[in-house]
Amino acid sequence: MYYEDLMRELNRKRVRYLVVGGVALVLHGIVRLTVDFDVMLDLSKKNLLRFLSAMDSLGYKPKVPVRAAEFIDPRKRQTWVREKNMKVFSFINPKKPVQIVDVFVENPIDFEKAYKSRKVVEAGRLRIPLVSVGDLKHLKRLSGRSQDIADLKALEEVHEK
Repeated sequence: MYYEDLMRELNRKRVRYLVVGGVALVLHGIVRLTVDFDVMLDLSKKNLLRFLSAMDSLGYKPKVPVRAAEFIDPRKRQTWVREKNMKVFSFINPKKPVQIVDVFVENPIDFEKAYKSRKVVEAGRLRIPLVSVGDLKHLKRLSGRSQDIADLKALEEVHEK
């Protein structure tokens, strides 16, 4: 699995996260090409410190020219949303530049509710906390981009059966 090392490290550091986006679609049975890895995090300071520790240990760096630690500050994230219309904060692996991790700057849905309704997928000994189909559909509706509308239609077709 492309991001197996990342998920193993997030699990090892006890990061509370949910896989969302294209990888979530694939794990829910939708055939779709995706390169980046989208996650939704518990945005508490304690969890973000764990997350940044995991990213640092794997060599990931912010894609934008800021210190990774700035992501912890909720005021800084609010400023990015307000002034730059930022939706996700991207981390890139300089050794493998195709590996990009996108993290919501503000969670578009309630993390606690989504975490409680998550689906855990097992791939060998790796446990993957996956956003539920219902929450994934909701995220796709909120985004509203053409790719998300197509993803939503595919989700509905597969899960109607």
